[in-house]
Amino acid sequence: MSSRTAKKSRSSSLSLPQSIELVALAFDLSSPKDATLFPQYSIGLHAWFLDQVRQIDPQLSEYLHDGQSEKPFTLSGLNGKMETAGKQLQIHANQPYQWMLTLLSKPVVDWLRDWLKNPPTEINLRQNTFNIKSISFAYPPTTYQQLFETSPSKTLSLSFFSPTSFRRKGHHFPLPLPFNVFHSYLRRWNDFSGRQFEQDAFLNWVDENVIILRHQLESVKVVAGKKGSVTGFTGAIEYGLTENAYNQPEFVQLFFTLGELAPYCGTGHKTTFGLGQTQTGWHRGEGLVTLTTVELLLAQRIEQITEKLMQGQKRTGGTRAIDICETRATILARYEFGESLKDIAEDLEMPYETVKTYAKLARQGLK
Repeated sequence: MSSRTAKKSRSSSLSLPQSIELVALAFDLSSPKDATLFPQYSIGLHAWFLDQVRQIDPQLSEYLHDGQSEKPFTLSGLNGKMETAGKQLQIHANQPYQWMLTLLSKPVVDWLRDWLKNPPTEINLRQNTFNIKSISFAYPPTTYQQLFETSPSKTLSLSFFSPTSFRRKGHHFPLPLPFNVFHSYLRRWNDFSGRQFEQDAFLNWVDENVIILRHQLESVKVVAGKKGSVTGFTGAIEYGLTENAYNQPEFVQLFFTLGELAPYCGTGHKTTFGLGQTQTGWHRGEGLVTLTTVELLLAQRIEQITEKLMQGQKRTGGTRAIDICETRATILARYEFGESLKDIAEDLEMPYETVKTYAKLARQGLK
C-alpha cells in the first residue's frame, strides 16, 4: 500500500476535475511584522474559513457551522517558529508558516473550485495578518472510489501529528485503540462517500481482528475548540490483522481504505480546530506539532478552574454541569491570559454580557 505523502504543486491555478470529492490544501504563509497571537487562534482560522465559504455560498457556510452530521472539513494549526511572549504566542516577521485545510465532500469541493478562481492574499486573525504566499495540494485530490481501490497490505501505520483524542462515555480518551480509531474514520466514510457499510458489523470485525504491533505515543493536554481542554496523544502506531480477518475480504479492503482516508479526515474529535492531524506511515518525531509553553499552561489553567468549579456543583451527573463549568473556566482562563472579554465573546459566539457574567461567576467559584 502506498503512503499518501505530501506532494505539493506550486502552480498558481490549481485544477480540480468535476469528479473530485476529497482535497487537502497546503497554505504557505508569512507575517509582514513581528506580532503576538492568542493561544486559541485555531478558533480564528475556523471562523476565517467559514467566512470564506459564506462569501460564495451562505447556505453551505451555515450548514458547515450548524449541521449536526460529521463536519466535511478539517484544519490544522500553524506550523512554524513560535515562541512564548508573556501569555501570548510570538510570531516572527517573514518566517515561513504552514497551514493545512482538507475538504471531504463534493459540495465543499465545488465551493473550493469557485474560490480558487480568485483566492484571497491574506488570512486575518484579529489584529494579525498572514500573507498567503502560495496554495498547493498537500495530498493528491481524489475520490472515495479511488480510495477504495487501495491495495491491501500486511500492516497499516499511522502517525498523529497533532494531539488526538476521542470522546468516550463523556470523557476524553487519549489512546488509539483500533475500535476508536476506525469508528472515527467510518463515521466520515458513511456520511460522505455514498457507499455505506454496516457500522456494528465492521467495528465488531475490527475489535476481533485488528491488533497493535507497535507504538510510540506521548500524551499531552491542550486547548482545542471553543471550550475546555483536551487530553490527547501524538506519535505513531502500527496495526496488523489476524489470519481470521481475511475471511471477510470486504472488511479487509475497508480497513486499508480508511487508513488512506485518515490524512484527509483526521482522527478523533475537534478535527475542525486542529486536533487529530494524521498521516499514513511511521513518522515518529517528523513533523509533529510542537506546543509552546503558553499553550500548555492555558490548557492546564482551564482544567484547574473546571475542576474547582465542578466541586461546587450540587449535581454532577450528565453533561450539562461539565459543559457549563468548562465554558466558564475557558472564559476566565483566557481573560487571565490577556484576552479581552469582547474578543472571547466573539470567538464563542456568545453575548458580551453573558461572557462577562460567566467570568464573574467563575471568579466567585474559585473563592
